[in-house]
Amino acid sequence: MSKERASIRRVGGLLPWLLLPLVVCAACLAGRYPMTAGDLLAILTAGLSGHDSGRPAAMELVVWDLRLPRVAAGLAIGAALGAAGATYQSLFRNPLVSPDILGVSAGASLGAVVAILLVLPAIAIQAAAFLGGLAAVGTVYLTALWVRGRDPLLLLVLAGVAVGSLFGAGVALVKVLADPYDQLPAITFWLLGSLAAVRGSDLLNAFGPLALGLAPLVLLRWRVNLMTLPEEEAKALGVPTAPLRVALVAGATLMTSAAVALAGVVGWIGLVVPHVARLLVGPDFRRLLPAAMALGGGFLVLVDTLARSVVTREIPLGVLTAGVGAPFFLWLLARARHQWA
Repeated sequence: MSKERASIRRVGGLLPWLLLPLVVCAACLAGRYPMTAGDLLAILTAGLSGHDSGRPAAMELVVWDLRLPRVAAGLAIGAALGAAGATYQSLFRNPLVSPDILGVSAGASLGAVVAILLVLPAIAIQAAAFLGGLAAVGTVYLTALWVRGRDPLLLLVLAGVAVGSLFGAGVALVKVLADPYDQLPAITFWLLGSLAAVRGSDLLNAFGPLALGLAPLVLLRWRVNLMTLPEEEAKALGVPTAPLRVALVAGATLMTSAAVALAGVVGWIGLVVPHVARLLVGPDFRRLLPAAMALGGGFLVLVDTLARSVVTREIPLGVLTAGVGAPFFLWLLARARHQWA
């Protein structure tokens, strides 16, 4: 790699982190309750120092109880989906792969809609979604182990398609059985994704799974580059491909399940964001992972800000992310190559 290209990629890696504070600040200010940057700064300073901000109590409530938890959730969920997507794309050696490839979203959706059908509280819905996502990917992996074959990645993909379709059929069945005036609208809104119901306590509950899932991706980031090689070449270099694949899939799945449990199904981020990050910093996973996390967090915060600010009624996140992701996907197909770098 030339020095000029390396310099460009270093700048590209810094760009998402430089833009992220601007996006967060804009998200905290935007909304139907108007406030200025001075108001926000005074409220944050007063909250940290324990002094009076001199601002209305309603304004402080909007900042601390509504906007900040929502922005934090957007950052965490977007970063998780971006990191998981980058991991899956590197692991499967395909830039068109997303975290849904192993059925985690379908499994989480089935767990959540069953909990909604049973009229369980919000925390139980999140727990059911989380466990459903893990169950789906666990089923995929056990199926691939049972079948066995010369191409373990292909087996995982095929098993993921089958299990995802099965869990998707379960979601359709629950929607048919749900009360059309009460439960069905709640199920539909959850499946489209939203941060409206996320609170600080929800973030605290999700922090453990998110951190636990991110840990193997960070610790093994330098070995992920070797996993992009063909299976036999990676083994010839001494890479323990099977346990490494299990660790990476488990970490990415844990993060995706926690993200879906918090916000519902937010599509396209795990597909689009890692590819944009790759265009900025290249395929080296050591640079790709933090860039995908920063871009994913900033993108979801920006989309959520538009969702609650453009019209009087909140737009589901899935609608807006699909509006951006689908055209980008078509462009991606138009310029696809047999090899990517």
